Amino acid sequence: MKDIIIIGAGFAGLTAALYAGRAGGEVLVFEKAMQGGQIVFAGETENYPAVPTASGFELASALYAQAVKFGAEIISDEIIRCDFSDVKTVYTKDKSYTAKTVIIANGASHRHLNCDGEKEFAGKGVSYCATCDGSFYKNKTVAIIGGGSSALSEALYLSNICETVHIFHRREVFRGEKILADRVMSAKNIIIHYNSEISKIAGSDKVEAINFNETETLPVSAVFISIGMQPKNEMFSGYVLLNEEGYIITNENCETKTKGVFAAGDTREKYLRQLVTAAADGAIAGAKAMLI
Repeated sequence: MKDIIIIGAGFAGLTAALYAGRAGGEVLVFEKAMQGGQIVFAGETENYPAVPTASGFELASALYAQAVKFGAEIISDEIIRCDFSDVKTVYTKDKSYTAKTVIIANGASHRHLNCDGEKEFAGKGVSYCATCDGSFYKNKTVAIIGGGSSALSEALYLSNICETVHIFHRREVFRGEKILADRVMSAKNIIIHYNSEISKIAGSDKVEAINFNETETLPVSAVFISIGMQPKNEMFSGYVLLNEEGYIITNENCETKTKGVFAAGDTREKYLRQLVTAAADGAIAGAKAMLI
């Protein structure tokens, strides 16, 4: 039996592993995808305290190395079932693992537009990560969908690669950070379409155009969808409280309704989902879990 099982090796999960490991805990971390979480795909990060600028990959890699240095064991596997009623137990396809406490830090996944052509052209011009796929569309015309900080950041990133970037937002005002909105509005090769909704992504064997506002069509080589994230916490619903959007409800110490079960990072209900808040959650959860 381990001291702590952490579900997710994003910024919150790795920070929790770092804090628990430094406190002498035996820590097991599960990650079904890429260690480091969503931030791995971010281009330039400039709002992490005391780090003027760094790529998401650089920050995640450094944190991963710290967690491992202090003893965290990281397993590349998916948790498919759990039982937190007594001994905290998680199950992969082939094995079960137990611990005194569990920290849920599974993050959230990309929301989909659910319009015609989105699934058909996934990987063929439809992308959810500008920094991953933007280089494929150098000097081409692309579209990005969304109006939050992530969408604005990705539009700015693409503006340095692509000839023209069209950003579509269904409202008349961006909801992202003002500094990013100002940069987008002043960029010479970014064209903004307010009050616009995409109805179809079209093409033959790859993306060639998008249809929007029912009657309008725009030729593009790629569509980058950045309309937010959604949690996947159904597995834990018997042991934690979820809000209407499916995020885990905790107190300020990241404690859920079940003793010994914590939630940290993007998976929990909170005002701000940024690296700094993920790290703060991880530190709190990791430290508190060691007291049980």
